[in-house]
Amino acid sequence: MAADPQRVFATPTPALWEALGWTPSEAQQTLFSQLQQQLREWNARVNLTRLVEGDDYWIAQVFDSLWPLLPLIEQRGTEPLQIIDVGTGGGFPGLAAAIALPQARLTLVDSVGRKVEAVRAMAAALGLADRVSLRCERIELTGRQGSCRGAFDGAMARAVASAPVVAEYLVPLLKTGGTALLYRGQWAEADTAELERATGPLRARISAIQSRELPAERGIRHVVELQPTGTCPRTYPRAVGVPSKQPLGAG
Repeated sequence: MAADPQRVFATPTPALWEALGWTPSEAQQTLFSQLQQQLREWNARVNLTRLVEGDDYWIAQVFDSLWPLLPLIEQRGTEPLQIIDVGTGGGFPGLAAAIALPQARLTLVDSVGRKVEAVRAMAAALGLADRVSLRCERIELTGRQGSCRGAFDGAMARAVASAPVVAEYLVPLLKTGGTALLYRGQWAEADTAELERATGPLRARISAIQSRELPAERGIRHVVELQPTGTCPRTYPRAVGVPSKQPLGAG
């Protein structure tokens, strides 16, 4: 019987990594499998994500988390990177990034306490606790903390809010020369125009827009890269709830 093309990557075959363009070490592959098992166990107690089994995990979670990070993965530098994952939910892309980037220190932020505790426990079980820290708070507050504002080489968010709102969350966290990654599904010229209006007040710019078709007909994904053009005004991020209610550049 012919293989079902929708299930071709139900397990982490070499074809999966070939499609990604990066092959993890044996130790990293073991960690990805252990992370899947941790998700299974914690999902029985906390509703973290429905994307746990087969392609849902290996493509929609691992592959989709890692493809925008390939330039960092390929650098293989020893210089420690400071990266923050905003709205980490069940730990993606943050935990996948921690496995793929052994030189990075990850800060994962979410406002839901039970999810934060579950992800903290998963990181500890995987032996990542020394490089992965969790913050349980609204991201508008994180962006105003002296220890976080302007502290990160990379800031990323996947499936959190509209692009202008996410930009206001991420840009204040970046160092000079840092990069924000906005994981998006569909993307159009109108989205670019809307985001450009939002990045002006933040003193940032769109530096790249990339697209990638996921394996097994899982759809097209986009990542939008933002870089600072100057120091983000202290006005941003605005108070809790304001960015989502009054997005920058709207209208």
